Amino acid sequence: MSRTIKHIRPRSILSRMKPYSPGKPIWEVQRELGIEKVTKLASNENPLGPSPLALTAIQSYLTDIHRYPDADTVDLRGAIAERLQFSSDEILITNGADELITLISETFLEPGDEIIVPSPTFSEYEFGANLMGARVVQVPLREDYRYDVDDILAAVTEQTKLLYICSPNNPTGTYMKKQDLHRLMDELPSYVLVIFDGAYSHFVTADDYSDGLELVRLGYPIVVTQTFSKIYGLAGIRVGYGIASPSILHSIRQVKEPFNVNALAQVGATAAIKDDQHLNATREMNARGREELYESLQEMGLNFTRSMSNFLLVELGPDAKSIYEKLMNKGIIIRYGGAWNLPNHVRISVGTSEDHFALIETLREVLNEAKVEFQMGGGGQIG
Repeated sequence: MSRTIKHIRPRSILSRMKPYSPGKPIWEVQRELGIEKVTKLASNENPLGPSPLALTAIQSYLTDIHRYPDADTVDLRGAIAERLQFSSDEILITNGADELITLISETFLEPGDEIIVPSPTFSEYEFGANLMGARVVQVPLREDYRYDVDDILAAVTEQTKLLYICSPNNPTGTYMKKQDLHRLMDELPSYVLVIFDGAYSHFVTADDYSDGLELVRLGYPIVVTQTFSKIYGLAGIRVGYGIASPSILHSIRQVKEPFNVNALAQVGATAAIKDDQHLNATREMNARGREELYESLQEMGLNFTRSMSNFLLVELGPDAKSIYEKLMNKGIIIRYGGAWNLPNHVRISVGTSEDHFALIETLREVLNEAKVEFQMGGGGQIG
């Protein structure tokens, strides 16, 4: 006798939520299209690979993976605390910074609360709020994707609980200047918790940038989130962390699952944060790579936003999605901007010089093919 599960219904909010859509992995494109050589510039990964110190630490720990990981992540918190000059009580380790964003929502949000999200930005901020039944208030970035403090302050109400600032911002690469960040923190009501996402802060070269850490030291209601996925090259083992006052982190720990960060991730990250050689090499390579892409894109007459991160937002026009798909079919993976409501744009990660050469040559080819089609068809729009 068959049974029915039609009466088992999920929460109604799920019908209005969009799951995160990551960039396609190399193996998937290879398998789908039968392409052997694939260049991935879609997920802001480290083109130098993982920290060598992290690899050695992980390999040496493999025989102990039958043991549960340290639920308190003592060694990793201690290593971060020593490096950044905080106490261990001011650091919380999570399964990537994404988990921390969700934990913050679960800790502080209730139905009817509001969060403020400058837009366009990382979609996970909205995801956590929607999950908890809170209202998302979007504040559009200004021209050239600038943060405007007055716009943000004007959006605050008595229902505002959280404010997200991603700086440098994903996907625009723009940042909030230090003086603006300090003014914002001074003028916000004390009941608003600021989450400062510094996932890309290691790549910044601007003199007027703040990574938010001095505001934690000054006692402001702020959580600075960081990740080992980007500059440390550990995206595959998922390690992130937050820095905030112990009282804020104590509340978040109440909703955190035990053993949320696996043992290999802990030992790998503990080693990686001490790997200055890998860190500096990645910074230098990224700075050179940004300039390479700027020069090539300028030669092609394409508009882009100058970035303080390890990616560029590039305007390709109304045919951006088609160009993105054609690049994919030729083995070049970038990120289409539709998910950020930027349908005329793509986001391109900074890679190696070899990656950039493959991208630019293939992009020229695709654009030239489109021009030929345009001329033969007698109409349409090109990039």
